[in-house]
Amino acid sequence: MLRLLVVGVGLLMLVALVVVAVGYLLPVAHVASREATLDRDPGDVFAAIADVTRYPEWRADVRSVEVISASPLRWREHGRNGDITFVVSESAPPSRLVSRIDDTSLAFGGTWTYELTPVGRATSLRITERGEVYNPLFRFMSRFVFGHTATIDAYLAALGAHVEHR
Repeated sequence: MLRLLVVGVGLLMLVALVVVAVGYLLPVAHVASREATLDRDPGDVFAAIADVTRYPEWRADVRSVEVISASPLRWREHGRNGDITFVVSESAPPSRLVSRIDDTSLAFGGTWTYELTPVGRATSLRITERGEVYNPLFRFMSRFVFGHTATIDAYLAALGAHVEHR
């Protein structure tokens, strides 16, 4: 029985070592992009994206938002992913918005670029993440477990439900 326990613990340690080693081999930076067509005009979609104070109403991952400054717009999201501070680095309503994580203490960082294009009376929204994952274990998880587009996919689904419901 003791031998089985030792072998089991040894195998777990080997798996952990392989996961971390693979994480070190993966690049820190990645680019991921997703696109969705929303049945609202670009002005309405842009307004929903830019109104960070209302995020808790339609994003299940955000409990509350604290606006830190209005110009540039800087806010902190409190939610299931912890507390994350963001800042808008570019805003060209209703066609483009760029936000970035403004917190160097996190194990990840990067930007989201929102590009809104009219499609008849609807809007094509492309979100491009230029991300960095500093921790090799998180890099492995982001690449092979969650996927680089998981957060974008959840955001687009929630945004679509929010703007098309209004």
